[in-house]
Amino acid sequence: MKPLDLNGAVVVVTGAARGIGQATAEAFTTAGATVHRGDLDPAGDPTVHPLDVTSRASFAAFIDTVLAKSGHIDVLVNNAGVMPLGAFLDEPDEISRATMDVNVWGLIHGMRLVLPGMLDRHHGHIVNIASMAGKIPFPGMAVYNASKYAAVGLTAAVRRELHNTGVTASAVLPSAVRTSLSSGVRLGGLLPTADPTDVAAAVLRTCRTRQPELAVPRWLGAWKTLDGLVPSRLMSQARRLAGDDRGLRLDTASRTEYVQRITGFAESRKD
Repeated sequence: MKPLDLNGAVVVVTGAARGIGQATAEAFTTAGATVHRGDLDPAGDPTVHPLDVTSRASFAAFIDTVLAKSGHIDVLVNNAGVMPLGAFLDEPDEISRATMDVNVWGLIHGMRLVLPGMLDRHHGHIVNIASMAGKIPFPGMAVYNASKYAAVGLTAAVRRELHNTGVTASAVLPSAVRTSLSSGVRLGGLLPTADPTDVAAAVLRTCRTRQPELAVPRWLGAWKTLDGLVPSRLMSQARRLAGDDRGLRLDTASRTEYVQRITGFAESRKD
């Protein structure tokens, strides 16, 4: 599969008002693409289209706006996501549902709306922002883990269905990223961290390579092999030393603003 020419390409990025989505949109723009950004909270930016990825109608309205302006879509980056943290039994049902709806149904809606046009043109690429939490279970992230495992599997299965169509799908799997999603979590130490620009670079790389998965940092892609070779007792000990339970040991004050944001979204969906 040949690399996508991003100069002049039409790109859609969800969750693009801040963090990874904003960095990704900027990277595509620098590469010469025409970028359409959507976000639940446009943050006062008139160039960001209001978008609730959990609503097929909202997503369809966004895509219709893009097609009216640009005629087609070459790349869809499903980036919008939420990451509640804390003990599994303490997490409210509405937060868990919102997590699955944003992190899984957001991808489903986006792909089902965009793929038909790509298949008609025999050209296009989907990038789903998953997480290394889609490969590695972490205490304090149970439902988030579940959503990202689903995102990885969904991307892989859809990719197989797209074989020989000229359209591809890739999953990008970042480690902890320095954005509001990880606010209140102690980063660094033995656990690798990344910046939004690192993830953006990986997204653009998949447009060139069309590879199925790409970890950020890339060496984390060897996790599956390592996990299979190292005895589980030693792996568990190593993970404890690395502090893999940081999702249970939060600075709640630093995380207040983010928690209020996702709680408000979850509460708004009750009716």
